[in-house]
Amino acid sequence: MIRVENTVLILLAAGRSRRFGDIGSKLDQEFLGRPLGLHVAVALESMPFQERLAIVNGSALDYRPHGFTVIHNDDPGDGMSRSVRLGVARAREQGAQAVLIALADMPRVTAAHIHRMFEAVDGPGAVVASSDGVEPKPPALFGRDCFDYLMTLTGERGAAEMVRRGRHVVTTPAELIDVDTAEELEQLRALVHDPAAHTIIHAGAHRSG
Repeated sequence: MIRVENTVLILLAAGRSRRFGDIGSKLDQEFLGRPLGLHVAVALESMPFQERLAIVNGSALDYRPHGFTVIHNDDPGDGMSRSVRLGVARAREQGAQAVLIALADMPRVTAAHIHRMFEAVDGPGAVVASSDGVEPKPPALFGRDCFDYLMTLTGERGAAEMVRRGRHVVTTPAELIDVDTAEELEQLRALVHDPAAHTIIHAGAHRSG
């Protein structure tokens, strides 16, 4: 049986934020009173992972106070797969039975959902992904028998086919929102009544008056 205690959490936080605009890292943007990229780290703090890895590049965020080992992806242009390979290599060194891969730009993921994913694990070859009821999405859990395959990934191709064939744990679409653009961040702020969204709306109304 794969448990949280023998699973390594790999938080991917090394994206280039190219679709977000010229603002540095989108993960540094404030959302509900804290940086966007810290929400998942905080949400999963109570889960006793064997180790927590933050794969980073270019963000000012410090994941170490949240229990993470920080690994720098010095070539994010090689795509998300390089970050995955860095994390899986470390997990293998630690003798982990599984990895849970999460994205730092998905700020609404909850520990309750991750616990449900572990309940769906059926062995060392397990592949368990999240789903909004339409398609599989991160976070995704991979048993140790998948490590060799994950280490072969290149570019942005990812493990899409493996994930499609795996088990899917459905949760609300709002929990699996990922933020790629400034517009999507504003929509999310409005959805959860983030005061920052109202500030921006009022400022716009004032200028138009």
